[in-house]
Amino acid sequence: MMELPNSADLTESLKSVGLTKYESLVYIALVRVEGATATEIHEISGVPRASVYPVLDRLIQKNLVIVSHSTPRRFRAISPEEGIDNLLRQIQADADAAKQVLQEIYRQRVTADGGMEELIWSIYGEEKIIQRLEELIAHAAVSIRIVSSGQFLQKIVHSVLRTGERGIDIEIISDHPRPAGACPASVHWTTVPVSLGQAQPQIENMAGIFIVDGEKALLLMGSTDVAPTALYSESTGFVNFFMQYWSFIRGLHKKA
Repeated sequence: MMELPNSADLTESLKSVGLTKYESLVYIALVRVEGATATEIHEISGVPRASVYPVLDRLIQKNLVIVSHSTPRRFRAISPEEGIDNLLRQIQADADAAKQVLQEIYRQRVTADGGMEELIWSIYGEEKIIQRLEELIAHAAVSIRIVSSGQFLQKIVHSVLRTGERGIDIEIISDHPRPAGACPASVHWTTVPVSLGQAQPQIENMAGIFIVDGEKALLLMGSTDVAPTALYSESTGFVNFFMQYWSFIRGLHKKA
């Protein structure tokens, strides 16, 4: 059997798109030749003779191999461009189907007593908090409500503005001024003084409330001396509490 250059790496790459080791070896072997019988494929690929036919059947099902009606049957590889595209389309279709089913399961999560399990998660460190917020912002479908210190808001403001370009209703209250230049019309920005006075809560250096679609809330806490910590939940009670706090802050500003 002739050894292919970097055949191990190529086999691993094909495994990453859903092929087994034997399927990868057989497909690589067929790509190298115009066509081959099962016996020739065994000799070229090194795959055990007894495994060649089952492997070929699976490759035919995956639209990577075609077979002649001659005797003995000869097998030929679909071109790599078309074949890999077939695999990727199937992977995407399977992923979309799995996501839909899992999302439904996720929505129906219940505890053993039949009530919704209302969990509050802790997130430690600025990098992880920003990553979680950017994911939430990117997947917003209806609205985003933010009360945040300018020091922190600057770190995610570009993600917020990109989301606003999709027409998502966004309201921001911050001591950070509205960004210069174009700002989507769907982004309603209220700038408050650094010192809000005794009648209004102070926005600390590393603090914020972020509410997405009225269903997900993240509370940021921290300071310049302490690494920030966040609490995140999709609990109805948690989200409603901070929605009320958001409305309270918004109302104070409107009265000011």
